[in-house]
Amino acid sequence: MRLIPLMTSLALVAAPLAAEDSETFLFGGDVFRAGQTVMMDVADADDVFLAGETVSVTAPITGTAHMAGRWLTLRAAVGDGLYAAGQTLSVEAPVTGDASLAGQKIDIREPVSGDLRVFGSEITIDAPVAGSLVAAGEFVSLNAAVDGDMAVTARSLDFGTGAAIAGQLILFEEDPGTLEIPESVAPADRIDRREIEAWERDYARYNPVRPRNVVLSFLTGVLIVTVVAAAVAALAPETMARLRRTVLDAPGRSLATGFVTVSALVGSGIVLGLTLIGLLLLPAAIFLALAAGFAGYVIGAYALGVGILSASGRHDPASTGDRALAAGVGALAAGLVGLVPFVGWLAMVALVLAGAGALCIQILRPRLFSPV
Repeated sequence: MRLIPLMTSLALVAAPLAAEDSETFLFGGDVFRAGQTVMMDVADADDVFLAGETVSVTAPITGTAHMAGRWLTLRAAVGDGLYAAGQTLSVEAPVTGDASLAGQKIDIREPVSGDLRVFGSEITIDAPVAGSLVAAGEFVSLNAAVDGDMAVTARSLDFGTGAAIAGQLILFEEDPGTLEIPESVAPADRIDRREIEAWERDYARYNPVRPRNVVLSFLTGVLIVTVVAAAVAALAPETMARLRRTVLDAPGRSLATGFVTVSALVGSGIVLGLTLIGLLLLPAAIFLALAAGFAGYVIGAYALGVGILSASGRHDPASTGDRALAAGVGALAAGLVGLVPFVGWLAMVALVLAGAGALCIQILRPRLFSPV
């Protein structure tokens, strides 16, 4: 699911942005903006990619909105789809296409013309959904009409006076039959009650594997890595320059250090598990290993992009546009190489380890190695 890497990307971007104003990169009608407080107010924007602590869209966009942060607010219409993940999320303007949302507290106050997929703790839907609705949360409240089917799992499910489901209502319950559904929302013959354990198995039918979906998933991954790498390179140019120089000037050293670093993080999790008491710290060890891997991939992809552009005769990145171009070229090249059977997987592992090693060298400064 694309929201998971989106949140991981946010975690990497947020650290260097804690005290920074937002930075903007415009390319082909698309808007890339990151910072502590981010407001999308660019007129006639196509697709937008926003990351920060407080993120809001105040100008209409014709394409798709990608938002990640802590407090997210959509105040202007979206011409296509909406993908957003954060702590609190408020949709206060209509979405023409589909919407996929994740957060702790989510409020839908304006219509969604396509399908709505929402995952969180407290979910309130006060506006109509023209397509189907998939909702998973602790507390789900529906106060508007759904023109298609609705699949939901929740500890508490409430329906307001305007709630009505035109299609089938699929309920996933720990004890089927415990949730009460008013006749005005959906008649009994259109309600399908299932065990909660069937959620993962049955939910797969909402995500059919199609060539279009595969291509979109690939391009989305490339865009996510591009945005993260470009944002970090724009906001911390000297740090990113040192990291990519370390990878390009000493790839063997970076690869070896990355192997030791990732092995230590993974091994620490195993050792902690053996101590039993250390099981409490096991999630932290796993998180650090995953974070190091993702950070290594971003750094490695950026270094790869700079290397490819340098080999073609271009100078080292000196502007925000140059850094974004390098990030995009590297992310696309890494993604394409990763598609090659077997060899691609080995190349991706090497890229991750080299990037993680460069990060370790710059942060910890091992005695055997001196930063470039």
